[in-house]
Amino acid sequence: MTAASVVDATRFRSVLGHFCTGVAVVTACDGDEPVGFACQSFAALSLEPPLVLFCPAKSSRTWPVIERVGRFAVNVLAGDQRDVSATFGARGVDKFASVEWTRAPSGSPLLTGSLTWIDCVLDAVHEAGDHYVAIGRVTELGEVSDERPLLFYRGRYTVTEAEPNGEAGHAMFTWPRPDDWF
Repeated sequence: MTAASVVDATRFRSVLGHFCTGVAVVTACDGDEPVGFACQSFAALSLEPPLVLFCPAKSSRTWPVIERVGRFAVNVLAGDQRDVSATFGARGVDKFASVEWTRAPSGSPLLTGSLTWIDCVLDAVHEAGDHYVAIGRVTELGEVSDERPLLFYRGRYTVTEAEPNGEAGHAMFTWPRPDDWF
């Protein structure tokens, strides 16, 4: 019996839902046509060279466009951008009709109001079950905001209770500042 046949998919989702993640929107432009999707599976991968990863579903209609274009931006969403996440998580809507955006150096869309952005070229793609692992080489970084991040936990959006720059925020985050954990 394989491990996959022993683990119930519903229970797997429930258990892993207890791991809090940030929410990002991965974007690209195919010519003048912007595309993007909401993504929880985004992470820093390497400092030398600077690499990030995200994991699009094999069923994604947006991923093939981003893969073909070969460059993308990751927009890290702020706590007040739940509607942006919902829009970019939906199928069959004009995702860019309700958001303001500008272009990254690569031409990829940068969503107004995001905490920050990471501009990348696609470096590698690996198959992984019902998803791909897409690795991007970072080419440019956006400025950072002190606003709270949009988080996803146990199937719901949430934000931190503490202000990141206040005394309570420093007590909650145990890594030294101003450097981030990575």
